[in-house]
Formats: sequence, structure tokens, C-alpha cells
Amino acid sequence: MQPESPAEQIRTTLARIAHLADTGTVDDYVEQFTRQAEWTMPPNPDRGLPLQVRRGREEIAAGVRERRTAGIQGPGTFTRHVTTAIAVEVTSDTTARAEAVWTFYVDTATTPRLSGVGSYADEFELEDGRWRLSRRIIARG
Repeated sequence: MQPESPAEQIRTTLARIAHLADTGTVDDYVEQFTRQAEWTMPPNPDRGLPLQVRRGREEIAAGVRERRTAGIQGPGTFTRHVTTAIAVEVTSDTTARAEAVWTFYVDTATTPRLSGVGSYADEFELEDGRWRLSRRIIARG
């Protein structure tokens, strides 16, 4: 078996982030990000969420915990993040960019329904031998 290309490793990281947002631990989720990562999400009035800008794993983890405490996502909430239409551009030996479309489903154990659609503009860095997300800008719509 041949080793995965950087682009395929990045696609795997994106999939892992989506899975861990719904069913994983907070620690496993933030391990997918560089230590100094930046995560930006626009306001989401449907969910009562203001604009969020998180810097570093600790702040990103705090945001995940807040959303889980509010029942917005995470284990037991019956929600799913789906990431598709992923385009990866490796820009150097240690950096890359990716664009993707996301959909967010709720009530997945009973009557699944689409709750949101948007896009991710992501940047990646090779850190500690792994491609990790270093910057994410989330857009709705």
C-alpha cells in the first residue's frame, strides 16, 4: 500500500473533524488543529450563536464545550456535519488550502432534516508530521 498524498491526508483530516464534532471527544477534535489555529464562525441566529473567533486549541475546545452544553452538537444530540465538494491545493511542502461545502443535519435519529448549509475556507500546516487545520473561516449559505 502506498502512503497517502498530502491532499488525501487533508481530506481525511476534514472527514475526521466532521465525525469528531458529532461523536468524538473534545480532545480528539482539537488534536486535528495546529496549536495556534484560528477558527471563525459567522453569527447563527437560528441557534442563538454570535460571531465567534477562536484562537488556539484551548479557545477552540471552549467553543466546542459551549455548543455541546447548549445541545447544539456532539454526542447524544443526534446531529451530523457532512463535508463535501472538497478541493485541496497543496501550496508548499508544509502548507495547503482547502475549500469545501458543509451541510448540518439535526434530528438524525428520528426525522433527519437539513438545518444549515455553507462553506469552509481552510488552511493547513504540516505540524508534528501531520496535516492539521491552521485556519478555518466558516460561511453560511
